[in-house]
Amino acid sequence: MKPVLKMSVLAATILLAVGCQDEKAAETKPAEPAKVEQVAAEAAPAAEAATFASEDDKAAYAIGASLAQYLSANLDQQKELGLNLSREQVVAGVSDVFADKSRLTAEETQQTLQALDLRVAEIVKKKADAEAQKNVKAGDDYRAEFAKKDGVVKTDSGLLYHVDTEGKGEKPAATDTVQVHYKGTLTDGTEFDSSYKRNQPATFPLNQVIPGWTEGVQLMPVGSKFTFVIPPELAYGAQANPSIPANSTLVFEVELLDIVKADKPATDAATQ
Repeated sequence: MKPVLKMSVLAATILLAVGCQDEKAAETKPAEPAKVEQVAAEAAPAAEAATFASEDDKAAYAIGASLAQYLSANLDQQKELGLNLSREQVVAGVSDVFADKSRLTAEETQQTLQALDLRVAEIVKKKADAEAQKNVKAGDDYRAEFAKKDGVVKTDSGLLYHVDTEGKGEKPAATDTVQVHYKGTLTDGTEFDSSYKRNQPATFPLNQVIPGWTEGVQLMPVGSKFTFVIPPELAYGAQANPSIPANSTLVFEVELLDIVKADKPATDAATQ
């Protein structure tokens, strides 16, 4: 985890702030003709207040404003974790350093920031562990209820599936490349991926995806549509990402469209 409140982020912060301002400006709708004069009148005091003696003064102010935006967002993040970092003390730290009268030496500053990093890491880990345990229970409960439905089959590995539509085609092997349409959701119904929404089927080697897919799709004749409920150990386990929390049971609706046999001769492009 990167130390918080480090000055090395300043350049990136300025670029981000400028980018956000440009984006907001692009999203702003043009004022209606009848309101142009009113908008101009309201903006005039702000425009006057924003005048600077030189471009250097303006640039210096922009650096301070960008830094303040970063610090404000950072403090808000810490507050969400339960830390109460005083904005007044942050401002005092900046002012004291500029006045060459810091109450902390450079070593003390670094040690304090490292200690803060450890506190943040511990809080984040506790929250992640609690969330992961909650996901385990939610997944267990969901799979138990799904297993009670008519037609649901549970394999030796723990994979659950239901045949929604039975196809008439061939079943793929693990070494085959398959073309599918699919939708993936969490047990609460939150959708995290969908080839249907992209309006583009997915094509991939069946032995290069999560184990639940590798096992499950081999059960499908081409033309079939199955619903799979995949336990964490056959999905992403304790690994979390922005769309799939740790220890999540995943629900997939999968439609097998075609098989590309692995024993077809490879082209030069494919081997490069």
